[in-house]
Amino acid sequence: MSLLHHDARQESLAHLSCFRGEFYSCLTARSDALFELADAVLCGDGPVRSLAELSLVGEHRRGHGGLYSALARGRVDADRLRRALAEVPLPRAGDGRLVLAIDITCRLRPAAHTSPQRILCHTYGRGKDQHIPVPGWPYSIVCALEPGRSSWTAPLDALRLMPGDDTATVTARQLRDLLQRLITAGQWQTGDPDILIVADAGYDAPRLGFLLQDLPVQVLARMRSDRVLRRAVPPRLPHTQGRPPRHGGEFVFGQPDTWSTPDTETVTDTRLYGTARARSWDRLHPKLTHRSSWAADDGTLPIVEGTVTRLDIDRLPSGATPKPVWLWWSGTDATPADTDRLWQTYLRRFDIEHTFRLFKQTLGWTSPKIRTPEAADRCTWLILAAYTQLRLARPLAADLRRPWEKPSPPDRPTPARVRRDFRHIRPTASCPAQAPKPTRPGPGRPPGRKYTRPTPRHDVHTPQKTQPAKQRKKTPTTPRPPRTG
Repeated sequence: MSLLHHDARQESLAHLSCFRGEFYSCLTARSDALFELADAVLCGDGPVRSLAELSLVGEHRRGHGGLYSALARGRVDADRLRRALAEVPLPRAGDGRLVLAIDITCRLRPAAHTSPQRILCHTYGRGKDQHIPVPGWPYSIVCALEPGRSSWTAPLDALRLMPGDDTATVTARQLRDLLQRLITAGQWQTGDPDILIVADAGYDAPRLGFLLQDLPVQVLARMRSDRVLRRAVPPRLPHTQGRPPRHGGEFVFGQPDTWSTPDTETVTDTRLYGTARARSWDRLHPKLTHRSSWAADDGTLPIVEGTVTRLDIDRLPSGATPKPVWLWWSGTDATPADTDRLWQTYLRRFDIEHTFRLFKQTLGWTSPKIRTPEAADRCTWLILAAYTQLRLARPLAADLRRPWEKPSPPDRPTPARVRRDFRHIRPTASCPAQAPKPTRPGPGRPPGRKYTRPTPRHDVHTPQKTQPAKQRKKTPTTPRPPRTG
């Protein structure tokens, strides 16, 4: 082993031990049981199916009763854990900037009628071309993305959406708090490139860019293919009377005759997608109205300009018919290099889907049938802390592959393979949890006595309309398709 490789391993081990100690300090009640629960998640032999099976893992020295009570009545200092996640080493893009991906994933609880604060969550894949709303707890999770093709991300924050929350407003507040923590931790300094925030079409990108315009960030998000934007107002001719217009001509995504000549155009040959053609148009903005996220804003609504990019590819790896992708960037005056950088960065956003799948299918984030939303938050923070330990232990893990699996490069192990070897890495890192003390189980309910206090039931929150029914306009009967924007 070379001296440089040995120093890198020692540095990784130091980061792992430091984070484990900080994670233990964030557990303020039943800390030993919660800490061993996270270790049991990391050291299990296979995917986590239930909490009772976790109590059989050798690293969990307590019984299954203590495991359940730790999730139900433990305490996690979420603010301190957020600061600890912001201080660990983070991946960066090729130009040194931080790239943050944000998305919403749900803990579905359709039959939990005694669980409060459930919201109808949009799910995909539960029917052919159907989006079925299922009750559950949605979580907004922010991750730092790595450059290149990878299944690794760096989770930095998780926030459960409450009933009645506006997604854009809550997301902007979450990102603002996260950016302040990153700046305090020294992850971003004056003179560094702006932090790029990547989101999917479920977010109102202009609204998000407007709420974060005072921070060193740029917003990149996909837009639906039926949007209609407006151009900048052309120069006013002399001696023109009347009120000056606020919006220029229309830019309809579905009508090529309204696009005009693009400001930039690039053609790139890719291995997976064939020829990728990217065209961008500068200084386009939506025509805002006092509804949805802008319903509470008084006075004249702002004009939020940005750059729109259309990406066309030849093929998809799955063999499906490719569709054009429309992207909106909060910056302006994009160069051809910016256009290529933006659509390539957007493709890295899908790495967060690998993280969500690992949370649910391997680490068992949604396996415990938790009743209260506070216990769901506690379980979420345990999973984020466990995944961060996997990422810090990445240079220390050996490739324990199955006989039918292909060898992975030494510097590119998957999270699941790192988890297989974490049992051997754990003894080399710090373990502040103390051994359990012998105790006796409580007497429980006397035999023959029934439970006379039924658990209250809670309705699922459904969003309300922003306008009363009397003021709502009737649906137009014209055959012209509706426009949004």
